[in-house]
Amino acid sequence: MIDKRGSALILVGHGSTLNPDSSAPTFQHADEIIRQNAFAEVHCAFWKEEPSLREVLYMVESEFVYVVPNFISEGYFTETVIPRELELTGPITHRMGLRIGYCDPVGNDPRMVDLILRSATRVAPNVAPDRTSLLVVGHGTNLNDKSAEAARRQVAQIRRKGLYAEVAEAYMEEAPFVADWRKNAFQHFVVVVPFFIADGLHSYQDIPVLLGIESKATIAASRQEVFRRNPYHLDGRELYYAKAIGSEPAMADIILDTVDRFMQKHLGTAAA
Repeated sequence: MIDKRGSALILVGHGSTLNPDSSAPTFQHADEIIRQNAFAEVHCAFWKEEPSLREVLYMVESEFVYVVPNFISEGYFTETVIPRELELTGPITHRMGLRIGYCDPVGNDPRMVDLILRSATRVAPNVAPDRTSLLVVGHGTNLNDKSAEAARRQVAQIRRKGLYAEVAEAYMEEAPFVADWRKNAFQHFVVVVPFFIADGLHSYQDIPVLLGIESKATIAASRQEVFRRNPYHLDGRELYYAKAIGSEPAMADIILDTVDRFMQKHLGTAAA
């Protein structure tokens, strides 16, 4: 049995050379996991920031390492970039004297639906659900079909709950496009929840412009008001814009549960 408290955790994020807020949730969740003493050591690594994916394994002292992608879905980065940069060969890789367990992305956790609903309620607490369109915004990409599948799956589950008059999805790089939200959301109230890990360039610059609540790209989310000026009055309707769900404090527990599921599936043991 491998006790995860004697192992290392590497939490992998995308990072950004332009956006100071992109890596913040990954570091915050890592700090919370360190506070809980869940692992012997916890490290962060990024594709676009330091410490890089190629150097992070040299920072590890434990013999067993759990790698958890802090990504919203399976896709190009989880299936191509991370395995390539860490030289992973499967769920468990033997390399550099380490046993490396490669976990699912955090976005696969079933509680993503709860985080979306919690975010929607928080940003628009007094609107009537039976007069509200809930719009879940994902990235979408031609590089990997799974990018849009994750948001589509959340939307389908929320629809089945019957909580809102209308639930729809929109994407930045594939149809239905964010800029066409008026064609897909018909209720008086529209609540937009970005299905992203961080309030990065997309959620604080690109999507507000596509929605029409900003006329041009603005400064970093932590330094501007786009999330604090709700509601926006557009075409006789009220639009509420939420923060990215990946900043939710509950994500730390989701990361831990992601490791537990890996242990049960690949190591034949429950969490230790």
